[in-house]
Amino acid sequence: MRILHTMLRVGDLQRSIDFYTQRLGMTLLRRTENPAYKYTLAFLGYGDEASGAVLELTYNWGVEAYELGTAFGHIALEAEDLYATCEALRAAGAKITREPGPVLGGATHIAFIEDPDGYKIELIGKKDIGQGLGV
Repeated sequence: MRILHTMLRVGDLQRSIDFYTQRLGMTLLRRTENPAYKYTLAFLGYGDEASGAVLELTYNWGVEAYELGTAFGHIALEAEDLYATCEALRAAGAKITREPGPVLGGATHIAFIEDPDGYKIELIGKKDIGQGLGV
């Protein structure tokens, strides 16, 4: 067993594809439409779906916004250089909701941004991957 994808419902598919490809460097792997059920799917990632988990963006035709609820937390992405990544994202107009720095009471360096639909994305410095937030 392995994780295949995480699905997010989005209100403007092209806006979200642009965010994930242009700002976060993902590749649009495939896009499919289902006219019978009135939705479009876009799968994005950093590599082939056969070997890594990807992000599925679902656009339900005619739905422009969703309430995010309180159960979903965030998606986490590795950043080669957390601080440079945040500066580049800021310059590109991304919304940074937690500036990069160590976790309170720990040494792991993280930051948070939001995608255009308000979903939280945690950026973790590559050197800190696998350490856990309390370390």
